[in-house]
Amino acid sequence: MGSVVLSLDAELGWGFHDMESPPTARIERARAGWERLIECFEAFEVPATWAVVGHLFLENCDGEHASHPAPEGWFAAERGRWRSRPDLRFGDGLIEAIRDSAVAHEIGSHSYSHVVFGDRGTNRALAAAELEASVSLARERDLSLESFVYPRNDVAHRDVLAEHDLTCYRGRAPARELDDLPGGRPLRKLREATIDAPPLVTPRRDEFGLVNVPASLYLFGFEGLGRSIAQSIWADPVVRGVKRGIDAAARREGIFHMWLHPNNLVAPRDVRRMEAILAYLADRRDRGAVSIETMGEVAERVAAR
Repeated sequence: MGSVVLSLDAELGWGFHDMESPPTARIERARAGWERLIECFEAFEVPATWAVVGHLFLENCDGEHASHPAPEGWFAAERGRWRSRPDLRFGDGLIEAIRDSAVAHEIGSHSYSHVVFGDRGTNRALAAAELEASVSLARERDLSLESFVYPRNDVAHRDVLAEHDLTCYRGRAPARELDDLPGGRPLRKLREATIDAPPLVTPRRDEFGLVNVPASLYLFGFEGLGRSIAQSIWADPVVRGVKRGIDAAARREGIFHMWLHPNNLVAPRDVRRMEAILAYLADRRDRGAVSIETMGEVAERVAAR
């Protein structure tokens, strides 16, 4: 029997602050999506790893961040177009909602200001500053961060994670043969949603002592017209794929690791997707077919083994 892990990139506006044309609908629904997911997880008693951007731990700031070694202009959106949008810049009760939930969620790190660690402009000093700020702010709330989710899944500077006492990170999803074909990514997304079971993954310790908990499936990677067409034929194709992934974890060893952003819940059908997934997962757990773990629990289990 395997297990299921669910992780979230919890970022509000920070996931898009460096974009010239950010997705308005997702930004404006980010806070509501966060709150709705808390309710859904509690309804089905499903714990998750919430990787939170560290800036959301702040109650206020001047937007200057003079001591931060970010490149020039990195905080321009906070100082400019989002200066009057504290709802996008600060958590304001959202982190407390995770911590005080009836479900035993894990709070992890998604960096301090969504710096992309694998970017050529991100040196070791910048990565260290992002982690130091995140760990320090969490400590002020009596929280100890163990899990890390890389912004935009760009894995780099793993040694810096280890130096700041994190124990695990969400690694990239396993490469699949269709990724290398012309049009491979869209084709793979279609196959995952309609035919294939998403992959189970095996967590492993790396050379820095960190546990890599790779992703299996992004729950909102098959959207737009393709989703609408497929859903008109097969109901929600992603829910079908998730059920196959959960069933695979019930049959053999391994982890089925789903992930999403709270800002993915833009429309009612997005909420229905999550409710259907959580209902199926809770049922399989209650029948003893699978267990549900946080990333931190996986890392603890692997380290003990």
